[in-house]
Amino acid sequence: MSHYAKIENGIVTQVIVAEQDFIDFISKNNDTWIQTSYNTRGGIYYYPNSNEPSEDQSYALRKNFASIGFSYDSNIDAFIPPKPFNSWTLNEDTCLWQSPIPYPSDDKNYIWNEELLNWEEVIIEQ
Repeated sequence: MSHYAKIENGIVTQVIVAEQDFIDFISKNNDTWIQTSYNTRGGIYYYPNSNEPSEDQSYALRKNFASIGFSYDSNIDAFIPPKPFNSWTLNEDTCLWQSPIPYPSDDKNYIWNEELLNWEEVIIEQ
């Protein structure tokens, strides 16, 4: 079985697990269903249930696993998550959004401040 995303007006509205025969049957209603890979993120296929890239990248499919609200760009055959902030730009290699400045590389937690266009540390009081 595989994962399939239903596309309506370029937006993912549903993701299901099904056999190809079932997708062929329900597609007779002129619905658009496109296969998506649960283990593909940022254009890289990972071993199942891990963060380790597979040696065989032929399984990478459509840049990202589709989720409801993602867009599907048929020109580049990719699923793209919703844009989180106006200042972020799309990395066309990964089809993921990038902030104007990189996420800090220390062990602290940060959130993006769109007004200041900067990462702000999250202070967790104990």
